[in-house]
Amino acid sequence: MATVEVEGIPFPQEITVSKPFSLLAHGITDIEIHFLQIKYNAIGVYLEKDNVLGHLESWKGKKAEELVQDDGFFQALVSAPVEKLFRIVVIKEIKGSQYGVQLESSVRDRLVSVDKYEDEEEESLEKVTEFFQSKYFKPNSVLTFHFPNTPGIAEISFVTEGKGEAKLTVENKNVAEMIQKWYLGGESAVSPTTVKSLADQFAALLSA
Repeated sequence: MATVEVEGIPFPQEITVSKPFSLLAHGITDIEIHFLQIKYNAIGVYLEKDNVLGHLESWKGKKAEELVQDDGFFQALVSAPVEKLFRIVVIKEIKGSQYGVQLESSVRDRLVSVDKYEDEEEESLEKVTEFFQSKYFKPNSVLTFHFPNTPGIAEISFVTEGKGEAKLTVENKNVAEMIQKWYLGGESAVSPTTVKSLADQFAALLSA
């Protein structure tokens, strides 16, 4: 199976869940402290390639530089009724609770800003935070977010050395959408390198 290396971590070019998904973008999450770059996670975004392109026809012929700044494009990508899978591989170890708090606070802020943060969303997010509370993100641990065709569901799985797979299903449409936006949300997303990779790849695919 052909792979693409992201920071030395191999990502298969195709992953089969219910059907084959193609690796359409990759990147990292990192921060810079005192001019030192600290890399946390490598990211691979997998989509049903042929299916997703049909939902992005309006952006045919756009250059990558245009797409990367176009919030409408990333919103259309998030809204497209196609299965998506994000594979996150840990580079630098942290407590799962740290990751959970970052995810929770970003998703909550996004929901509040569009006036969609109600009791159901709060309850759903609490479950996500609890899921990560007991986890430890050792290097090479794998976190997967799977968004089936059924709108409003996010399946989270976490695998680390020496432990069985832990799973959680999020059954809240608004929370599931904002988790997607954390990674696919254009300029407001957590990983600018992944967003740039998405723009480069889709600019090429949509002009083919």
